[in-house]
Amino acid sequence: MTRYCIAVVDDEQSIRDGLDMILGDTYDLALYPDAESFVAALEDHEPDLVLMDIGLPGMGGIEALGVVKNRYPGMPVIMITAFEDIQMVIRSMKLGAFDFILKPINPDLLEVTIGKAVSSIALVKEVQQLQERFLRENEPCFIGESKNIEDIMDFINLVSNSPDTPIMILGETGTGKELIAKAIHARSPVFQGPFVAVNCSAFPEELLESELFGYEPGAFSGARHQGKKGFIEKAHNGTLFLDEVADLSPAGQAKLLRFLENGEFYKVGGTRAYQVYTRVVSATNKDLDRLVAEKKFRKDLYFRLCVVKANIPSLNERPDDILPLSKYFLFQFNEKFGKSLTGFTQDACNCLISHTFTGNVRELKNMIERAVLVARKDLVDTPELGLVRDTAAGPGPVHKAQKAAPEISPVPDLHAFALPEGGMALADLMADMEHAYMAKALEQTRGNESQAARLLHMNHHTFRYRWKKLNRER
Repeated sequence: MTRYCIAVVDDEQSIRDGLDMILGDTYDLALYPDAESFVAALEDHEPDLVLMDIGLPGMGGIEALGVVKNRYPGMPVIMITAFEDIQMVIRSMKLGAFDFILKPINPDLLEVTIGKAVSSIALVKEVQQLQERFLRENEPCFIGESKNIEDIMDFINLVSNSPDTPIMILGETGTGKELIAKAIHARSPVFQGPFVAVNCSAFPEELLESELFGYEPGAFSGARHQGKKGFIEKAHNGTLFLDEVADLSPAGQAKLLRFLENGEFYKVGGTRAYQVYTRVVSATNKDLDRLVAEKKFRKDLYFRLCVVKANIPSLNERPDDILPLSKYFLFQFNEKFGKSLTGFTQDACNCLISHTFTGNVRELKNMIERAVLVARKDLVDTPELGLVRDTAAGPGPVHKAQKAAPEISPVPDLHAFALPEGGMALADLMADMEHAYMAKALEQTRGNESQAARLLHMNHHTFRYRWKKLNRER
């Protein structure tokens, strides 16, 4: 049986001793004479539950309650007071107090109140354990080492706990928008509910409405006698992912807007309003701002869907993730095809990094699948990736007819150079030269910062920092 820890914060020694006598056999107690010592101890010791007097010397109980709820929003705090002050009760409840106990403390009432708090703790922990198990078994895999991936993970963790907030995911085809949506679902309070993905571009306009909202029995010729649930109804108590939402018809947009505003919808051929609870995550690879300006997408629906927006960078914008993703897909397809490939040749690695992925992660995945399927050695080589080396361009691997970028030339010979009579600012000259070479590196790598940094033998993050700094100073 789980033994819970209770922090008791009260300036009266008799109260602390009495609570220790009543609760000590059932719970682990940590006793504090003031809020300051309790708050300081929170750094190293996090209790499951807090019993705290309101009228503490120094930092008062209300102020300490605010500190606790700010650091640990889910921690139950039961306030102890010698008199029933309605205004104080209201203020404490607004700050998140779990309940109140009046002095003199009634032991039976105290045990009932603590029992309720412990039950809520147990329920929260049970949900957390379920979610952790769900994530271990179902979490979409994010592979990568780039700053972009870190930013994406931070975004997911930030928005997942707000299940009522619609989210719009923007990005090119193949960047993993559905993967992001699944990760948001897996970390949200509705993780145990269904995740229903709908590709709005996959249905003809005349069918999309009935697929999305469902239809009543006999709604139209060929309809099922028992009617049909739509995707929205199937997503009840879960997450509805609307991929390519920009392809919704004007009628579909109007109905979706009504649903987003009040959670109600009507099935095709019906007059009964249905109410469901579901989180809506949308995605598109189109320019919604332009579509709104051209009046091809409703402005009111745009604002309703885009409460939170996330822009997913293309694979070409995060080249540091190409090799980690390639290795992940390699081992994934090893298992699928019963192979035991161990990696890639150096030429294959170089070729993957220099390749322009128009299909993003999806293209890379398909490329690795083909390579694993046809490979006959332990290491995947360039031809098995469907790429070739242009031997005429030198030792560096390139993609098909694409020429390898030439090396940046060293600093020119300055023996014949003479300083002007008035002298010159060496710092400005160095900054101008650094900016010129960084600009040249970006030009030769078609704006790829990671490749430009490698050309200049710099760390990627250092390159990005210096480039932004130099541009600000110009």
